[in-house]
Amino acid sequence: MTTISELLRQGSDHLGATSASPQLDAELLLAHATGSARAHLRAWPEKTPDPEQQTYFRQLLERRRNGEPVAYILGRREFWSHEFLVGPGTLVPRPDTELLLEQALLLLPMGQSATVADLGTGSGAIALSLALERPQVQLIATDTSPAALALARINARRLGACNVTFLQTDWLTGLAPDSLDGIVSNPPYIPADDPHLQQDIRFEPAAALIGGNDGLDAYRRLISQARRRLRAGGFILLEHGYDQSREVADLLADAGFSRIRCHRDLQGHPRVTQALWSP
Repeated sequence: MTTISELLRQGSDHLGATSASPQLDAELLLAHATGSARAHLRAWPEKTPDPEQQTYFRQLLERRRNGEPVAYILGRREFWSHEFLVGPGTLVPRPDTELLLEQALLLLPMGQSATVADLGTGSGAIALSLALERPQVQLIATDTSPAALALARINARRLGACNVTFLQTDWLTGLAPDSLDGIVSNPPYIPADDPHLQQDIRFEPAAALIGGNDGLDAYRRLISQARRRLRAGGFILLEHGYDQSREVADLLADAGFSRIRCHRDLQGHPRVTQALWSP
């Protein structure tokens, strides 16, 4: 029989060549396999899990070693201090996307009512986090995937976010003209020939990742639609790739948006571009 300490060492070594955070992954997977908190593993490293738990842990390690995201293996991911259920039909929420939420909160002062759409909501991480922070704001979360919307609705019920409406539609197609005060979105922005699609992120849904040949197809569509759905003075916030800020800014400018500026993530990369609609 093997102790917790030894299982974590073996797990970390097993994942070392295939994970950027093998120790963390091993802890998360062992905690899941044993039904324990990570703090319990650290407090009782000499304890010996049951044989069934050890077998299950090694099965989880193999899934992770084959590239499956930890979030899919566990069925959940933390974002903005909330736990979201996730699955293969939704993009795994990432820390970089919290920058999008931070900027949206700055544009939506507490107590001010507004209607904001989250386009391509997936698991609902952006829309629900924003809804919980700003209960006076009405959120409309759109997606083309029925499975993603079903999971987002479950997350809304679990978190108690009551000010969110879910809509199955292609970006803004189902929304009325001049109906929004703001738009937030993390569209698919990876070019179709990017090698990462066959490596690091191959388990995630292609529709949430691939943005056409140059990665900008979704931006062209939603920016074109946004100018007819935003009220005067309404804002748009778009996450994008680190090397796409100039192209996204040009698309916004060409569509008539003003006061365009880009925000950098914690690594210093241009990550979120905002603009105002001033017809």
